Amino acid sequence: MDGVPWDVVALIGSVTLVGAFVQSVVGLGVGLLAAPVIAMVEPGLVPALPLWLALVMSGSMVLGERRHVDWRAIAWALPARIPGTVIGTWLVLSFSDREIGVAIGLMVLVAVLLTVRTVDVPVTPVSLLTAGLVAGTTGTATSIGGPPIALLFQRRPPEVVRSTLSVFFFMGVCFSIVGLTVSGELSAASWHLGLLLAPVVLGGFLVGSRVRARLAGEGFRTGVLAVCAVSALALLVRSLT
Repeated sequence: MDGVPWDVVALIGSVTLVGAFVQSVVGLGVGLLAAPVIAMVEPGLVPALPLWLALVMSGSMVLGERRHVDWRAIAWALPARIPGTVIGTWLVLSFSDREIGVAIGLMVLVAVLLTVRTVDVPVTPVSLLTAGLVAGTTGTATSIGGPPIALLFQRRPPEVVRSTLSVFFFMGVCFSIVGLTVSGELSAASWHLGLLLAPVVLGGFLVGSRVRARLAGEGFRTGVLAVCAVSALALLVRSLT
């Protein structure tokens, strides 16, 4: 598959399935779980492949829960993602796969630590603009743009979190893909694999949407964070050594 061994494709597909399931339940997960693994096994596919996967996932969730979207928050945060996309594209052009791998690992760890600490950040126009800018930068450079905006919404009802994040992710990923395309950093292999794995993403989404009411507890949340942290640490060790 475009030079990617089929056993690697199978590994990425397995992680993508789990990530889609997790995101369907808690609002984010595909990038946090898939990006570190993809960066370890096929670094040339980041950030493009995780972005394609996130596009399919967020689009599916938008269709499923669009009536709960906080459009006021989107109106403030989304425009700020555009300059963030420009910065993120510059970072992709300026740094090596190894350095981007370190950035992904650190981004996931920061996301886990912020979630564990449950930092309470007020949802204001300033915080939404800041989160949009940071998400645009990190989302384009590392494919992980969820934590900044998710941090603001962590105390909102689950259906509002999932739907609002999905709209933000979907539109933001579109910006990032356009930025990478213009810069020539969007490989054919990434969208070929993204197309191949789209049914896997949809499968994880459908299963998660049917069982989310029984799994959205503290134990499930802790398990997801642990998996994310282990993946990030493994990527950091590999990138640094």
